[in-house]
Amino acid sequence: MRYSLFDGQRDLIILVARILLMILFVVSGWAKLTGFEGTVGYMSSLGAPAPTLAAAVAVLMEFFVAIVLILGFYTRPLAFLFALFVLGTALIGHPFWNMVDPERSANMTQFLKNLSIIGGLLLLAVSGPGRFSLDGR
Repeated sequence: MRYSLFDGQRDLIILVARILLMILFVVSGWAKLTGFEGTVGYMSSLGAPAPTLAAAVAVLMEFFVAIVLILGFYTRPLAFLFALFVLGTALIGHPFWNMVDPERSANMTQFLKNLSIIGGLLLLAVSGPGRFSLDGR
């Protein structure tokens, strides 16, 4: 049996990781919710199909589902679903391959940030929420 320095703190670290992984989305989702018409306009500018529906999905995922993941409820399936959502936002919102610098560089960084977040979400989907969660109760 292998011993890790963090074995005793595993559940606390997973809780902190859930919070850190989702805080960006809670803040962004709140802004989208409170400025919903602007969000719809932004979705239109991206060429998103059904921009009002796209904005509603973004609010649902970024604000409400992010809070549910922080609480650790239905963590595994929602983390996987959120990973798919983040992949979609990367492909639709940051198509750096169609751009020229400096816009290309900025969007490539955002695209890669999304891939990193997907990695964290997939890890959460397989590891589960830990003891400090609604799932853990």
